[in-house]
Amino acid sequence: MLIGGPIVTMSLNRNQAVFLTKSERRARRDVKNTNNLGELLRARREGLRLTQRALALKVGVEASYIALIEGGRRKPSLKLVAKIADTLGLDRQELLVLAHPEAKALIAEPKSETQKKIAPSWQRFIKNDELLARYHVTDRELRALENLSLLGTVRSSKELLAILTLIRDIPSIK
Repeated sequence: MLIGGPIVTMSLNRNQAVFLTKSERRARRDVKNTNNLGELLRARREGLRLTQRALALKVGVEASYIALIEGGRRKPSLKLVAKIADTLGLDRQELLVLAHPEAKALIAEPKSETQKKIAPSWQRFIKNDELLARYHVTDRELRALENLSLLGTVRSSKELLAILTLIRDIPSIK
């Protein structure tokens, strides 16, 4: 039986669900507001009923170093961030960003503003409605040919039609 309120399931990473108490949820909310790694670690460690010494033994550092991290006076190394995250069942990426906010720019998703370079042969091919109708090119085939054209190896509509013919001649696997 746990003391401190009802347990709530909260997914912290994609691979596992983690159970948080009311105090842990509050600390997590506060961490998001203040971006404080120490508060999150302390709340999660206490929620798992671990002492600083026990956590330190599990991750291979001194208990005083855990105290310094929780107090906000030290930043853990990248290797230690991974060990702590795994030990406490937290998301590695989330802890990394809390410990080293400058790393957020490195792990952020690339912006989709960069347009794919469209090959001129592809542009001519998709604008030729007569050709598309004569060969009964389906939407699915167009998507496959478009992805192929992005490789930049197809130079003409004839080559795209030759590839389409090859695709159609491949026997279906049953």
